[in-house]
Amino acid sequence: MDCAAPPTQPLDAKRRPAEPAFAALDLGSNNCRLLVGTPAGEGFRVVDSFSRIVRLGEGLQHTGRLSEPAMARTLTALKVCAARLHRRPVRALRAIATDACRRAVNGEEFLARVRAETGLPIDVISTREEAELALESCAPLLEAAPGQIGRRALLFDIGGGSTELAWVRLSDRAPPCLIGYVSLPVGVATLSERYGARGFEAEGFEAMVADVSERLAAFGSLHCIAQEVRQGGVRLLGTSGTVTTLAGMVLGLERYNRALIDGTVLTRLSAEQALEDLQALGRDGLMRHPCAGPERVDFVLPGCAIYAAIHRLWPAEEVVVADRGLREGMLLRMIRADRARKGSPAASPPGLRRAR
Repeated sequence: MDCAAPPTQPLDAKRRPAEPAFAALDLGSNNCRLLVGTPAGEGFRVVDSFSRIVRLGEGLQHTGRLSEPAMARTLTALKVCAARLHRRPVRALRAIATDACRRAVNGEEFLARVRAETGLPIDVISTREEAELALESCAPLLEAAPGQIGRRALLFDIGGGSTELAWVRLSDRAPPCLIGYVSLPVGVATLSERYGARGFEAEGFEAMVADVSERLAAFGSLHCIAQEVRQGGVRLLGTSGTVTTLAGMVLGLERYNRALIDGTVLTRLSAEQALEDLQALGRDGLMRHPCAGPERVDFVLPGCAIYAAIHRLWPAEEVVVADRGLREGMLLRMIRADRARKGSPAASPPGLRRAR
């Protein structure tokens, strides 16, 4: 994994707070997310966060363009982010856009408009950097069990418009290393648009699984993932709303609790049972369920289909659940770069919790 810090946007020194804060903004196909943190121990302390479903990539797979309603929704959310950053000046900001702006013919035009109207310096990142940032944030969860680490990990991030997978070499003597990565042009929003109400039916769900499985085949063959899984020593690690929802089901949570979910390790059988339980709920049940709800109801089963495709092809015995992603990866890089300038030592990673 390339651990060099990406370029950040330094802000006016006169506006820097006494306690340095760093901000990371992730504009995806489905969500707009902001995270502000200050260095604390081996990581950071969250001082502000914002997340809103904006569906920027809505209709993109049919038209190749970002639609006016989608851009308007997204601009509204980004203006909220800009206002929060204005109230809380930060030492450095990294703002990125991913799949929707990468694929849309008017993606760069939209980001120019964003920069002009909000002042947010958003840039499109590559699929490789997206995989690296996800690994950056999740590495502590893979480093945390010396002697039980295994040889490989498959990290997957189920997004709105795409799904990123990273094949990772593990060692108790070195940080996790990115061996290979792929970005599939399917996510919870794209599958939801493609399959609609059919996705809530058993036949439609299996069609989504087959669709994703076919797209995964080449990546699996290239890295012999199935063979590695059969030999043991491979962990699956998922970072997305899908896997955190599965964890909430396994843990029987009445409401979402990040402290309980992030770092939990699910067994293969418990994850499969959670998948079945979510399918059995149907649309009405998912609308009422605390781990889904009306805002996410259309995305839960498409996400489960992507997860099922990954898990059926490569049925590792454990699934590490991460409630962290690109924003956390950006913050950790910025903080590490800031500490390197000051000569501060790096800290050790936290441990894992295990759910059966």
